[in-house]
Amino acid sequence: MKEHRLEMLVLEHHIDTFGHINNAAYAEIFEEARWDLITNNNYGVSEVQSYKKGPVVLEMTLKFLKEVKLREKITIVTKMNSVQGKIMHMSQQMLNSKGEVACDALFIFGLMDLNLRKLIVPTPEWLHAIGWE
Repeated sequence: MKEHRLEMLVLEHHIDTFGHINNAAYAEIFEEARWDLITNNNYGVSEVQSYKKGPVVLEMTLKFLKEVKLREKITIVTKMNSVQGKIMHMSQQMLNSKGEVACDALFIFGLMDLNLRKLIVPTPEWLHAIGWE
């Protein structure tokens, strides 16, 4: 799979009283990058609502390696690792303005059928959206 990259700026709502990214904001930033990936691959919110099938995070692991501060430019690098039945593994890295890995993340997720309220085997459209073909 080709890597997906999203560049962004750390904003005031991302930081805590220490002046660096709040731990909960990392999850939001990584989610923004995942939505950017799938939306660019024709599976945005309107498709989730139309197909009644969308992503659900089952587990996430974050490793905080370097401090990232307010108004710093960052890059989120997203890459699919595996698809095994209904379960998918995706890695994401946050690179700081120097290009150093500031945070390593691993997400385990599935595709949920919103009518059945359960995980389903990924559809061809979904596999395209996540860059796994």
